[in-house]
Amino acid sequence: MTFFESEIPSLAGGRSARPLDPESLCLHVDRLYRAAWALCGSRHDAEDLVQETFLNVLKRPRVLRDGNEIGYLLRALRNTYASGYRSSAHRRGDRALSEDDAGPRDEGEFEAREIMEAIASAPAAYRDAVIAVDMVGLSYREAARALRTREATITTRLHRGRQHVARALKGEPQAAAHRRPLAVQSPPSHLR
Repeated sequence: MTFFESEIPSLAGGRSARPLDPESLCLHVDRLYRAAWALCGSRHDAEDLVQETFLNVLKRPRVLRDGNEIGYLLRALRNTYASGYRSSAHRRGDRALSEDDAGPRDEGEFEAREIMEAIASAPAAYRDAVIAVDMVGLSYREAARALRTREATITTRLHRGRQHVARALKGEPQAAAHRRPLAVQSPPSHLR
């Protein structure tokens, strides 16, 4: 037992905390990359985001309270994205074309890039649910734990997130889709 492991407190309820094993991070690279790609909408930015996340996680020893490595890493990925990658002020708006940007396709088929861009355009709560369940493959219960919300909330957010992605892929305007119709009220009787 190392000094660090001996210093980890036991949590209330009998659960004990354990350190995150840096050697196990390689087991989660693919899932984190898919999640990062969905967040960023770009393969290149996703690679950078995963690297930055690993850099942040490896800066100092990390303690897992619930033993859920992928949940912890997804939260770290989302926090890294929120802190640096959302603001585009530090990045240029133009980029070189890659082989992913061209090529004919059949009608009705979507490229992975288009799907990732549609997911990335969703509101954060919906996007996170879609990434956790559809991209990373977490169960609803695991996603709820990772996103620190209820399972029923994940179900709702996932449904709305999938609707957003479908509308984005069809090219439908998103602003109108999120507006709820206002109730039409009759004017008061003394004004009629």
